Amino acid sequence: MAAIIARKLGMTQRFLDDGRIERVTVLEAGPCPVTAIRTRERDGYEAVQLAFGRCKEKSLSKPELGHLKKADASAHRHLVEFRDEAAELLVGDTVTVDSFTAGDRVKISGLSKGKGFQGTIKRHNFKRGPKSHGSHNVRAPGSIGASATPSRVFPGLRGAGRMGGGRVTQRGLTVVDVVPPQNLMLVRGSVPGPTGATVEVRSDA
Repeated sequence: MAAIIARKLGMTQRFLDDGRIERVTVLEAGPCPVTAIRTRERDGYEAVQLAFGRCKEKSLSKPELGHLKKADASAHRHLVEFRDEAAELLVGDTVTVDSFTAGDRVKISGLSKGKGFQGTIKRHNFKRGPKSHGSHNVRAPGSIGASATPSRVFPGLRGAGRMGGGRVTQRGLTVVDVVPPQNLMLVRGSVPGPTGATVEVRSDA
């Protein structure tokens, strides 16, 4: 099973034998019990559903608890389905960080950091106007449409608005090390989301 749910613990660095520094993100990956198997005959698609994040039973609704108890799993906060994962898994199995090894290429998906309402310079990398000779166009977006024709602003114009807080998939990451006793995975580079965010790790073959 080349997929697992993880929690982002933060970033750190490792000193290699040749003196180089490697920046890594520390993930707490699994253990994730298998709570459902989707089949093409019954559900119309193939997928494996994993659970992550132990919690108290009072934090979940009765339908959620019933679904987990059907798979003999304790209360977990997050349920994620992974499609197109050709693995011989059964309901009740547990996926651990041992599914990955150092050197594996992975892609990680999660919600990016929300940055609130931002202007066009930060949101779309617009350039600012001149600051001299009485210019008032310092960080303004500039013209957004013609006057008489077409007398309106076209849909899709890049402007100010809400930035961040969307689903992002970071590809081309490499697993640097795996620590099974602590359920830790070290990944080279940055991972979407703030510290404590829940992310999905898939193989990027």
